[in-house]
Amino acid sequence: MALFEYFPNYIWNLSLAIAIESGAPLGDIIDIATPVKDAANNGPDAGTTEFLRQWMGKAQTLIELAAEDEARGRHFSAGTKLQRAALYLFNGERMQGHGAPGRQATYAQAQATFAKAIALGGDNCQRVEVPLAQGHMPALYTRAPGSGRKPVVVYCNGLDSCKELLYWSRLPEALARRGISTLCVDQPGTGETLRLQGLPATHESERWASCAVDWLVEQADVDAQRIGMTGISLGGHFAPRAVAFEPRFASGAVWGANHNWAEVQQKRLNREGENPVPHYWAHVMWVFGVSTMAEFLAKAEGMHLNGILDRIRVPFLVTHGEKDRQIALAYAHQTYEQLVNSPRRELKVFTQREGGVEHVGADNMSYGRDCIADWFAETLGGHTS
Repeated sequence: MALFEYFPNYIWNLSLAIAIESGAPLGDIIDIATPVKDAANNGPDAGTTEFLRQWMGKAQTLIELAAEDEARGRHFSAGTKLQRAALYLFNGERMQGHGAPGRQATYAQAQATFAKAIALGGDNCQRVEVPLAQGHMPALYTRAPGSGRKPVVVYCNGLDSCKELLYWSRLPEALARRGISTLCVDQPGTGETLRLQGLPATHESERWASCAVDWLVEQADVDAQRIGMTGISLGGHFAPRAVAFEPRFASGAVWGANHNWAEVQQKRLNREGENPVPHYWAHVMWVFGVSTMAEFLAKAEGMHLNGILDRIRVPFLVTHGEKDRQIALAYAHQTYEQLVNSPRRELKVFTQREGGVEHVGADNMSYGRDCIADWFAETLGGHTS
């Protein structure tokens, strides 16, 4: 297995991979990517406006086709098309530089399209808001079937994802099948929380993760003794940190380790490893709410897990792709080795034999999804068959 490499740069190929793994059919990908193939030769930053136009053009076609379905009462078909349209809008938006013209309008259209898709399709996905010390944390709640109190997993973003992409990773679907609910969150520094409230990221993820637990324990369908936590990409810092400092979490996992992101920034300054988005340094300064590189690097100093993981006293799973080009495999070993007080720790490295070798399984997310879902089924009292 390897990343689908249509373009001559990693960042644009990653964008295609995200879309494919989130449900985009290959025909749509060809229509979107073919007209801008030459533009990618100028590097990952140049041409992103043209790239956005391609995503938006396909999205608009799908929105028009969905309206035709809706007019005939074919709501399921309309909802399916609108989910793809929303995906393309979100994916195009995340490729733009901070402050790019039209970016806010694109994000607003993406959100509205997603909400309508879920409503028409009757999907198992409810938008909720978790109160924070300042503002609130929008989230998508997917409920496990059946009556009674269920275990639940808090699922957080990385650096440049959003709760809708978490939903499209199909981990909530896999967990629901195993009797576990999922709360996909736009934590500070991501998604709505960053774009609409201006709340920046913090290395102290327990601040917002504890708020998610506070909200969950008040829900009539949640078993407060069986709450887990996972995160994808930079969530490989946020999830372990939250589990370390929030004792109400009963199990944890990461979809991609991120043991020392502070160190990764120094490597990226030296052009070691791949970046996840164009206009990278402007993006991270926006995420952390600063205006200079010096301020960002000072904020990033806390983005490591050294001296923290010995606080974790619940089961914890570390997963990582063997050929991750963003975050080196060595960081997964560091996280695993420092889980010295976890009663059940596991390291799963995805290899060429199965796939999922790229960053958070961008080449094939099915293996990470099933592995993490089974882990929580086994540690939170769900079922695997």
